[in-house]
Amino acid sequence: MAFFKNAICLAILVILIGNSSAQLSTGFYSTSCPNLFSTVKSAVQSAISKEARMGASLLRLFFHDCFVNGCDGSILLDDTSSFTGEKNANPNRNSATGFDVVDNIKSAVENVCPGVVSCADILAITARDSVVTLGGPTWNVKLGRRDSRTASQAAANNGIPPPTSNLNALISRFSALGLSSRDLVALSGSHTIGQARCTSFRARIYNETNLDSSFARLRQRNCPRASGSGDNNLAPLDLQTPTNFDNDYFKNLVTQRGLLHSDQQLFSGGSTNSIVSTYANNPNNFQSDFASAMIKMGDISPLTGSNGEIRKNCRRIN
Repeated sequence: MAFFKNAICLAILVILIGNSSAQLSTGFYSTSCPNLFSTVKSAVQSAISKEARMGASLLRLFFHDCFVNGCDGSILLDDTSSFTGEKNANPNRNSATGFDVVDNIKSAVENVCPGVVSCADILAITARDSVVTLGGPTWNVKLGRRDSRTASQAAANNGIPPPTSNLNALISRFSALGLSSRDLVALSGSHTIGQARCTSFRARIYNETNLDSSFARLRQRNCPRASGSGDNNLAPLDLQTPTNFDNDYFKNLVTQRGLLHSDQQLFSGGSTNSIVSTYANNPNNFQSDFASAMIKMGDISPLTGSNGEIRKNCRRIN
C-alpha cells in the first residue's frame, strides 16, 4: 500500500514540476488571436529592413529574458519605485537594444487582439521571425507565457554569462537551466549575427594567444588598447557574414577567429570541440539543433495559468 502511495506522490510531483512548460502550446492563440503570427512577422521584417542589426538585437532580448528568472518578459520592464529592472544590468547596459521595436510590435498586436498576447510570447515569436528573416531555420514557437510583475537587476547581473566566461562556467550555467552542452554550442551560434562592443573583446584581442594574428590586428584598428578609449566601438561577431544566419561563426572558431573569449572557449581543446567541428562542416545539422535548442530555452520557467499578467504596455506592469 505504501508503495502505491509513494508512486502516486511521485507522479503528482512530476506533473507539478513539468506543469508550466506543459501548458505552453503552439496553437495557444489560434482562436483568440488568429492574425498574431502574420502581424508580428510583418513588423519584424519591417524593422530589419530598416536596420539589419535589429534581428540580432531582438534575438538577444529573448536570450537575456529567458536566462533571468525564465521567459517572462521581465527584461522589458522599466525601473520603478519598487524595483530596479534589468535594462541597466551589466549585460544589458549600453548594449541591449530593440525595446522600441518591441513596443511597436506590441502595439500592432494590441490593435488586432487587445489584452490577449503577452509581451513574453511576443519576444519568443520575434526571436524566431528575426532568425528566419536573416536566412536561418524556422520552428514552431510554443506559446502561453504570461508576463512578470517584477524584474531584478541583480538576477540579470548573475544570470547571464559574461563574454569573459570559460567553458566550464558556460556549461554549468546552461546546465542549471536544463540546457545541454550541445544546446550551449548551438545557441552560441546566434553569434553568427550581430555586433559586440570593444569593451567585450578588448582583453581577448590584446592578451590572448589562441586567435589568428591577422584577425587580432584587424579588430585592434577599431578597439584601442586603453580602457575608456573607443569602448562602444562595434565589431561584427561573425567576420564573414554578420547579417546572415549561417554556420560561418563555427568556421571562424575553427580558424581561431572567435571575437569573444566565451566564443573561442567552445573550440579550445575542450569537450565541445567536436560539436563546433560538426556545425562548421554541416550547416543543416547546426540549424536543426539551433531550432530544437530555442524551443528548449523557451520552456525555461514560464509563468502560466493565473500567474503573472498580460501587460498592456511591455515597459510597465498593469
